Amino acid sequence: MKTVRKIELLAPAKNAEAGIEAVNHGADAVYIGAPKFSARSAAGNSLNDIQQLIDYAHVFRAKIYIALNTILKDSELAETEQLIRNLYNIGADAIIIQDMGILNLSLPPIALHASTQTDNRSIEKVQFLEGAGFSQVVLARELSLKTIKEIASHTHVPLEVFVHGALCTSYSGQCYISQALSGRSANRGECAQYCRLPYTLQDADGKTMLSNKHLLSLKDLNQSDYLEDLLDAGVHSLKIEGRLKDVSYVKNITAYYRNKLDEIFERRPEYQAASSGKSIPFFVPNPNKSFNRGFTNYFLHKRNKSMASLDTPKSLGESVGNVKDLSGNYFTFSGQTGIHNGDGLCFVNEKKELEGFRINRVDGKKIFPANMPRLNPGTTLFRNYDHEFEKILTKKSAERKIGVEFLLEENNFGFSLTAIDEDAYSASVTIELKKELSQKNQQANLQQQLSKLGNTPFQMNLLTNNLTDNWFIPSSILSELRRKTIETLLSVRKIAIYKPLKPVSPTFHSYPETSLSYLGNVFNDKAKAFYEQHGVKKIESAFETTTQKHVPVMFSKYCIKYQLGYCPKLETDKNVKEPLFLLAGGNKLSLKFDCSKCEMQIVSVPISVPVNKLTGYETKFPNGK
Repeated sequence: MKTVRKIELLAPAKNAEAGIEAVNHGADAVYIGAPKFSARSAAGNSLNDIQQLIDYAHVFRAKIYIALNTILKDSELAETEQLIRNLYNIGADAIIIQDMGILNLSLPPIALHASTQTDNRSIEKVQFLEGAGFSQVVLARELSLKTIKEIASHTHVPLEVFVHGALCTSYSGQCYISQALSGRSANRGECAQYCRLPYTLQDADGKTMLSNKHLLSLKDLNQSDYLEDLLDAGVHSLKIEGRLKDVSYVKNITAYYRNKLDEIFERRPEYQAASSGKSIPFFVPNPNKSFNRGFTNYFLHKRNKSMASLDTPKSLGESVGNVKDLSGNYFTFSGQTGIHNGDGLCFVNEKKELEGFRINRVDGKKIFPANMPRLNPGTTLFRNYDHEFEKILTKKSAERKIGVEFLLEENNFGFSLTAIDEDAYSASVTIELKKELSQKNQQANLQQQLSKLGNTPFQMNLLTNNLTDNWFIPSSILSELRRKTIETLLSVRKIAIYKPLKPVSPTFHSYPETSLSYLGNVFNDKAKAFYEQHGVKKIESAFETTTQKHVPVMFSKYCIKYQLGYCPKLETDKNVKEPLFLLAGGNKLSLKFDCSKCEMQIVSVPISVPVNKLTGYETKFPNGK
């Protein structure tokens, strides 16, 4: 008999409302930003809001993880220590961290998860983190299925992988371009998103190879077709990116992956959901209808040329058809997708830029835009806002219920009702009532009254009637018995919440390296002491503390040369004179290629134009990363 493995669907939440909806739509766990020090500075939450989410999620045995994954100043460590203690006291299940200085604080017995910002790409790194006391490790997005399987086979710590959402061009935790060009540190939660800008690509002679293309902007990750492969490789937690996304995105994408996983669990009983209850969506989830830049499976199987979204960093949505004819204030289109009043459509215009418009009215295949765009026959249309779909998601769009069985029994002085839920928690309530026979069969009324579980998180799957005769129990008494039993069961479930037994203890095993450059992100004295106690002899300060010149500010497995067909490993007659440069808004970046590792590095090149000219560009993308 195969061992049962609990599989976790991990959803994002920018606030308590989104987190509650993630739970309703099937999440086994939710990650949300702490009040301070999370890697999304715009997504902090109060302790009161986090506790509201925790209390709701724990009813379903869903866990709440708190993102506290920036690097920290020495002056912030005492506040961080108290914040972690406060999070523990309100019932948080784990904190997600990057800064190793946190392990040298006085911590409560709360689980620690190693953020993807800790750059977890190797067996040795994951083994080290496991030995240091981490109870879950978030792997780098760039890993292949083969590498994930190798790491899983050499470690015991639960592994977490991203399966959906925005992709960073750089290895997480190894991107310094925002700090270098604008003084805004990605490792401090203030990324200015330079990877989403349009760039001009030049060769060594200054010849323009491409102009105004988003050469560093990747498509969004979508591994929904490979979930079973990931489970078989040893993955425990499947993570959806999106702590800045709106609640409709969270509902749709969480429900989509919940359905996908449940289909696998039906066929593969050795895999089970990590939380309780069954989530039923009131709509058909579709990832194409939520914010996306087109999809890629990235490096899961092999390198490919369809990773980047060169024309736009904005949401394309779903392809709906082509423009057929133009006529005054409307156009006709060819396509099978139904388009509705209020939909938002977009297309790539003659300038190779994404242009959007809102539909005012639809008459069959005739589309009347609010403002007629400059279209051409044959133009491909995308829908990046489905009005009818979004309208569904503004309302209650799913419910989640825990199965419960009722046992109705009698005793010498009345009746008792016992509720046993799907997790084997139970509660019993007894009432005094004189026994009187009923003239009518009571089974139907018993079934009807006890199944009225309304707004509770339970649904009755079975009623066992152990009464010795057809006793009359008034409906009001049955209702009160049911209510008190369910209240008691909820109390039992809350008392049984799991807590780690002891805090993480100091460790002294060897770190995989004996020296750390600025890539180690050591930003405070306690982090330095942590690495020293694990055998690191030479430790440079973090990039944010010292002016670093002529060093790489981005490390990427994504490669522009490969994307454009210039890779020497490809069968191509294309030649390019290196070094290559990216230019945008007064910034010049040099591209370096390590073909032995299939990696690209980006180095900031000092020029006379002020380097912070583009600061604030990221505000153009409020719904995306």
